[in-house]
Amino acid sequence: MRRILLVAFVTVLALAAWTGLWATGVIAGWSHTPIAPRGDTAAFAKAAAAKIDAEHKGVASFALIEKGKVVATHFASTGTPVNDDTLYQVASLSKWVTSWGVMHLVEQGKVDLDKPVDTYLKRWHLPNSGFDNRKVTVRRLLSHTAGLVDGLGYAGFKPGEKVQTVVESLTHTADASPGRDGYVRVGMEPGSQWKYSGGGYTILQLMIEDVSGEPFNDYMRETVLTPLGMARSTYVLPEGGGMNIAGFYDPEGKPAIHYRFAALAAASLYTSTHDMARFIAANSKGANGEPAGRGVLKPSTLAEMRKPLAYQYGAAIWGMGNILFAENNTGDWIVGHDGDNEPAINTTARVDPSSGDGIVVLESGNDLLASDIGGEWTFWRTGNIDLITAVVDFNRFFPLLAGGWIAITLAGLIFGWRTWRRRA
Repeated sequence: MRRILLVAFVTVLALAAWTGLWATGVIAGWSHTPIAPRGDTAAFAKAAAAKIDAEHKGVASFALIEKGKVVATHFASTGTPVNDDTLYQVASLSKWVTSWGVMHLVEQGKVDLDKPVDTYLKRWHLPNSGFDNRKVTVRRLLSHTAGLVDGLGYAGFKPGEKVQTVVESLTHTADASPGRDGYVRVGMEPGSQWKYSGGGYTILQLMIEDVSGEPFNDYMRETVLTPLGMARSTYVLPEGGGMNIAGFYDPEGKPAIHYRFAALAAASLYTSTHDMARFIAANSKGANGEPAGRGVLKPSTLAEMRKPLAYQYGAAIWGMGNILFAENNTGDWIVGHDGDNEPAINTTARVDPSSGDGIVVLESGNDLLASDIGGEWTFWRTGNIDLITAVVDFNRFFPLLAGGWIAITLAGLIFGWRTWRRRA
């Protein structure tokens, strides 16, 4: 009996060791090869362009930035040609830009990061819950740690459908993504853990309007977009059209619906590679001594936004408004945001604030292409696997993990059976 117990112990130990080895390998990128030699900008740009041409099924725009300057671009379209001024609806990438608008109010002393957000709301308030709503602060909303459990995701409104007001959307979202009930509410202890919440950014949208006294889009254009030189970017398209808008495509490359949103702050920014390159550059000191933030935010504020506030499995994943994709090997982070929405919008913008190097990929027609190229850039730039690539690789290589589990378990069972037979 003792030998059988020993076999069982060794089997469990082997399973744990195999799982740890597999996880370490995925996180460390043992199975990952850079798509271009480290430091070879031209080779990376060529590889990224080839990947776009091979995998896009609709439209895509790409810009590579070094020291705040665009050094390579690539554009692809199955329909109307696109260029660096073509506007894309960028889904959740909107949140990163929105966070600058929030922090501008903080710098002006109009908003305190650690006061209850309800302090600043006039037209809607968090519904009562079994938790202390006073712990739902602006800082926690920015980092998805406020205890909200909406899990939104906004699906948007079709052309001709009435778009809700922001208050109506917060009361009960009519365009909730599939599987969500559309109610924005506190459902766990604020500050206890990270849980993605599009509803949290809709609350911040309302806060901006109630504090500034302006419509959200007007405020963002006046205080963030125009000062940064993002002249064409907007959260609301002007009436009458006339804008150069990228087409919308589904994963099969067929033309898709252009949805509108009540949740502007979370999902509705329209921007281009030209304008996002300006935004990327503003995260670092300029070539002519321009300060990071370019006067919209202070450099110290940007540094505060990059401090880890949210963790999963012990790894830092989120600051205030930005994803902490990977360490940049100089004591800071590769930061930015990705966007993903139906039918197949995928976008990414990332920057190494220590150098001003970055990447922008905006596309429709492939639900993972932009994030994939962004992950390749992060790995090429730092040698570190980024957050999203790690998740993809975990799923991709799970069969290898499961195969190891099966092999170890079968070996343990066979060895244990033979031990039992010999003892018998």
